[in-house]
Amino acid sequence: MSIGLDATYSLGRNLSGVGVYSRRIMFGLARAYPQEKFFYCYRPHRFFRSYGEPIPNNAARRLLLGAPPGDLFHALNQRLDARARKTICTFHDLFVLTGEYSSPEFRARFAAQAREAAERSDAIIAVSEFTAAQVAELLKFPRDRIRVVPHGVEIAESRRPRENLVLFVGAIQRRKNIARLVQAFERMPEGWRLALAGAPDGFGAAQELETVERSPRRSAIDVPGYVSAAALEDLYQRARIFAFPSLDEGFGMPLLDAMAHGVPVVTSSRSALPEVAGDAALLVDPFDVDAIGNALLRLAAGDALREDLIRRGLDRARLFTWDSAIERTWNVYHEIK
Repeated sequence: MSIGLDATYSLGRNLSGVGVYSRRIMFGLARAYPQEKFFYCYRPHRFFRSYGEPIPNNAARRLLLGAPPGDLFHALNQRLDARARKTICTFHDLFVLTGEYSSPEFRARFAAQAREAAERSDAIIAVSEFTAAQVAELLKFPRDRIRVVPHGVEIAESRRPRENLVLFVGAIQRRKNIARLVQAFERMPEGWRLALAGAPDGFGAAQELETVERSPRRSAIDVPGYVSAAALEDLYQRARIFAFPSLDEGFGMPLLDAMAHGVPVVTSSRSALPEVAGDAALLVDPFDVDAIGNALLRLAAGDALREDLIRRGLDRARLFTWDSAIERTWNVYHEIK
């Protein structure tokens, strides 16, 4: 069986969650199934750039124009410009359709693209049950043709001494609930710091960052912007608490990354986050600053609570492997071939 994959989002150093997912699936499939032929398909603006990165021996580059190549085509980021012989699309989230988290123009373009992708798909892979339910409800796609394949994570091997640091990882934008997190952090004891690691250019970022600038604890808040993989690893190794009170997530990869690094987690009781966290995090109402603040204070003061959540988090993270995601993705291919 020959398989085409939309590789457009897999290029570059500053990969988003979709980019990480794309690379893991593309290269993981080629490694796990060396007898198969894979086509890594790039849209025109990325095609020539792709030659700067090596690809597996059983993969070949193709320009993504018109009908995709292969017996089956897998669109890795809820966009399908044309049908293939058999077509699968991965949906990561639909938050643009459910809240004021983008401009009206972007919302309209996203909605049209999502509907087209659903209409052209023989099956859809959703990264969580939450996202699967949204695809079925908002796009009217048959639930029996949706398969849930969660992301994976790598367990960190090394452990370094922790600091009194609360870490958040993600783009600075309204949906990530930065302003309320900052207000909650202001209740933490002196000596604690907050690091907001992520590109400061998301929708509504200026308003969220204004709360940072006005905070009485401004000198204890770091906003490093997008950080390299090495710098991010350092932050995960140093942090004593991970805070991720996002308003809407289709999965929430940073939450799993924190657990895999042995960092106890405070996260939102909404969207896909409880599904991913299980019983391994403190869940809070993300609209309630008091609830977020109290959870942070509990973790700051409670060594036993932190240790319990560290153990639970590592156990939880071990349930999510990229090998499992690759195998389950392959099984979806065989269902519809």
